[in-house]
Amino acid sequence: MNVEKGPHAGPLASYERKYSSLELMLRYARGRYKTFWARQVFVFGVCLLLGLATDIIIGTFGFLAALIGDCADSYCLWRLPILAAKGVSERRLRLLSTVSAAVYGLGMSICATLPYWPWVEAGVDTDHHLDILFTLAFLAGIAMNAAITLPYHRPAAVVWMVLFCAVPAAMLAVDLIAGGGFTTEWQLHAVGIVTLTGFMFWLADYGRRTFENTRQYNLATATQQQELEAANARLVEQRKEARRLALIAENANDIVRLLDRDGRTLWANGTFTRVTGFTLEEAKGRPLGELIFHPDIDPAAAEAIEKGRAAGASFRVEILNQRKDGTPFWLETNQVPVLNAQGEVESFVAVERDVTAAKEHAEQLEQARVAAEEGARAKSDFLATMSHEIRTPMNGVIGMAQLLRDSGLSKEQALYADTILNSADMLLGLINDVLDFSKMDAEEITLSPANFDPRACFETTIRLLQAQADAKALELALEIQEDLPLRLCGDDRRIRQILMNLAGNAIKFTKQGRVSVALGGTPAAGGYELTFSVTDSGIGIAEDKLGDVFERFSQADAAISRRFGGTGLGLAISRRLAEAMGGGIAVSSELGRGSCFAVRLLLQNAQEEAAAQPEPDAPGDTAALDGLRVLVAEDNAVNRLLVEKFLNTAPVELAFAQDGREAVAQFESFGPDVVLMDMSMPEMDGLEATRAIRALARPQPVIVALTANAFDSDRKACLAAGMDDFMSKPISKPRLLALLARLAPQAQSRRAG
Repeated sequence: MNVEKGPHAGPLASYERKYSSLELMLRYARGRYKTFWARQVFVFGVCLLLGLATDIIIGTFGFLAALIGDCADSYCLWRLPILAAKGVSERRLRLLSTVSAAVYGLGMSICATLPYWPWVEAGVDTDHHLDILFTLAFLAGIAMNAAITLPYHRPAAVVWMVLFCAVPAAMLAVDLIAGGGFTTEWQLHAVGIVTLTGFMFWLADYGRRTFENTRQYNLATATQQQELEAANARLVEQRKEARRLALIAENANDIVRLLDRDGRTLWANGTFTRVTGFTLEEAKGRPLGELIFHPDIDPAAAEAIEKGRAAGASFRVEILNQRKDGTPFWLETNQVPVLNAQGEVESFVAVERDVTAAKEHAEQLEQARVAAEEGARAKSDFLATMSHEIRTPMNGVIGMAQLLRDSGLSKEQALYADTILNSADMLLGLINDVLDFSKMDAEEITLSPANFDPRACFETTIRLLQAQADAKALELALEIQEDLPLRLCGDDRRIRQILMNLAGNAIKFTKQGRVSVALGGTPAAGGYELTFSVTDSGIGIAEDKLGDVFERFSQADAAISRRFGGTGLGLAISRRLAEAMGGGIAVSSELGRGSCFAVRLLLQNAQEEAAAQPEPDAPGDTAALDGLRVLVAEDNAVNRLLVEKFLNTAPVELAFAQDGREAVAQFESFGPDVVLMDMSMPEMDGLEATRAIRALARPQPVIVALTANAFDSDRKACLAAGMDDFMSKPISKPRLLALLARLAPQAQSRRAG
């Protein structure tokens, strides 16, 4: 059976179309014009009998009147479906067909009443009773047609019934007037007319009831047929769905099993056999645990299965199993209960997957992660060790070179000492760059925002670079925006580092001309966008090399590295620092014409500060150190000698300790105001010694970490142990004196308190 589809398909839809008002009217129209010739034969026969009984002229006129009315009606009805197809409204079609029905009724009425016309009776010898009988008989036949038409086209049927009742009534009224009263003949005529009218209405009611019964029967039949077709369609779809599910289950890469309430296997697909090695016959009626559970199965996993099954709930578990040949494998089982009509669990559907490869992959990933973390730790340990081991002798080299330079050397000897210092500074810069970039790779870079003066930050940095520019006869200029804020909040040390890298490169790669730094900015949401640019008239960068200058250990041209030196880390570090501060660096350049590096940093507005403390005396003025007691805890003899030589002209009292334990003892006996504490010492390191000193109930000194470890994590560890400040090696005499001058007021206040 073909089942129609769509919103307007099916037996009910067909029924609704068949019994719609428009379709009933069209059925009426089709029926009328299809029976046109049958009606003409009937009328012709009647009119022929009338002509033979009365006069052939009367019969002829009667036939012509009926023919004209029927032709007009049939033509309109023939046009009705055509107009409906063109979209003419139903209301207009009904009006047209009702008018045509009225024309037909008038033609039939004329035909029926011709024998009764007075001028006819006056000229032709006819039986008056035959006139009435002919009219009643003719109209009775037409009235039956009107009654049958009522359910299909009510307005047309009503018009006919009104006409066919009005004509006999008019004839009866004429007889009453012409006959002079209620004669027996008139009464017989009246009974005939009433009988005709009653018969017509009874026939109309009978036709209506018959039509309604037929419609109800057809509705019931259509409804049943629709339900049957829908049920058949559902059955077909269910069969297709069952077939599809069976195909999916049978051909799935995962194991699909049907279990009873107690977990015994009822059915399993072919994948079950491929994975476990057991056939369906071997597994049927047995719990899975009897077949494939591994002896080393996790008891918690087995318990989770039992609890899920007992609760009749869905569950997912990964369990260790073994195949028929004893090979262990991991199985992920997802089991879902199937409920009966009463909502009770009658079975379970299990979808299971061999996850051995995923487990092994996860284990490999975990091993790789552990190895990566160990590698990172090893890298950090290596860098920390190298930092300490390189900075410690560097401290001796730089310190001794400074002492040597200040010892009254000849001009040539002073040149040698300066060469040693410059070379050491270059090596120290390289070490710092490598450490900075290693921290950035590990995303360990930290910023220390504080209020600072952006003008002073840039002016002091430019002053430091002025000597390099003067040595090459370059003009070094700094332009500052007039409305630049006096104070901002940011890491000015990192900002100086970026400026030093960019301006230092500009001086390095500029042979003649000018290097200019322009500083400005604009307020931004929640802070201030500081911008500065470094422009030079140097060698420039080729357009296709602009993207390479920010890569680590990379320069625009290998020849540049050989000619000018450098590691290729400065710009990479600067860009990462700028990005860490919410900004970035852009570059524009033309080969042979110079370059411009534009930096954008997002800083905060300056925070409220405590009342400014008086600045300590300049490093050259050691009066602020008068009477300061300084304990140096350092295991390296060279470093102890350097500190002693750096402070031999300062009015301080010095004491030394070679390890942490001796530093604690010296603290108790010497009572220092400031302790310069090395972090890495034998017996007891600097951190442990600091904690031991802080634990003693005595006036506490200012403790400064003096270490070759330059990582932010080392700084944090020192502060967490109770130290007050941090100075990385190598140290210089000006830095050491400046540090002591800065800490002297704090140390003296602690002694007084």
